[in-house]
Amino acid sequence: MKRTLLALALLVAVPFAASAAEGVSYSYVEGGYTRVDAKNTGNSNDADGWALNGSGAIAPNFHVFGGYSKVDISNTNIGIDQWRLGVGYNKELNPKVDLVTRVAYEKFDAGAGVNGDGYSVEAGVRSALTPMIEGYAMAGYEDYRDFNGDFYGRVGAQVKFSPSWGLAGDVKFANGDTQLFVGPRISF
Repeated sequence: MKRTLLALALLVAVPFAASAAEGVSYSYVEGGYTRVDAKNTGNSNDADGWALNGSGAIAPNFHVFGGYSKVDISNTNIGIDQWRLGVGYNKELNPKVDLVTRVAYEKFDAGAGVNGDGYSVEAGVRSALTPMIEGYAMAGYEDYRDFNGDFYGRVGAQVKFSPSWGLAGDVKFANGDTQLFVGPRISF
């Protein structure tokens, strides 16, 4: 009976075991501080707030991901809610590096009828640089209905304190604007 349960448990777990570069996990939750330096708005109003992001491996080379952020624009009463939900594909290039491609549905709401629905696509590499440091670099394109599309670049890293806990950071550069995130991450 115990062998049957163990075999059944392993069989059920197989689809969730991601095939990824050594030291890279596609199953995590992170939360923390986010900031947007908006240079293209014609003013010096920046925004800051909090964000919650996560990802889960669903098959050997596929993962789902999502995120939510809420920022308030300085010197105004305007707040922006933004979220994304998508699916990604990861392919091991060598034991330490993955090729990653992603597509996502994007949404933002700035109140007063200013909102947008759109999509993003991105591709890049993700690597376990050392046993305690992981990094990535991505290039992407995002487009919202009723707004012009834009190319962007993203770089990020995680310093691991243990196999499960780390500190993650991400910087996105788009059309003169910079968006950053920093916060703790738990990987599983």
